[in-house]
Amino acid sequence: MEKCVLAAVMLCCVLQTTYAIKCWDCRSDNDPKCGDPFDNSTLAITDCHQAPELEHLKGVRPTMCRKIRQKVHGEWRYFRSCAYMGEPGIEGDERFCLMRTGSYNIFMEYCTCNSKDGCNGAALKRSNWLSVCLGTFAVGLIAHFLRQ
Repeated sequence: MEKCVLAAVMLCCVLQTTYAIKCWDCRSDNDPKCGDPFDNSTLAITDCHQAPELEHLKGVRPTMCRKIRQKVHGEWRYFRSCAYMGEPGIEGDERFCLMRTGSYNIFMEYCTCNSKDGCNGAALKRSNWLSVCLGTFAVGLIAHFLRQ
């Protein structure tokens, strides 16, 4: 019985780590360090689990980070925040971002990620090896205890 309780507690810890992503939250029109190149030296990272529920998305919680780069009338703006909807990258590949253009010289690049905390920084990275190793170790440990 103790082994099952231990396995359940460890599994809950792993799942909590997976869903509680932390993202950079800033706007370049308020803070020039939010642009590219990104300078997070004066910014605090935001725990998306603590982000407020949005009025127009009742019951939806943020599970990813996003970075929006937009050019409006020749001026570049950057927005970084928690993301409530969508999927990471394009078809799950975070190396790619959704791009849109419009009339009146408007361009938008929308990038989403959930591979690691702070993945909406300057460069989107593919994976966090420490998280992968710890997750693999935790699963192996749970399997070991369940076999005994």
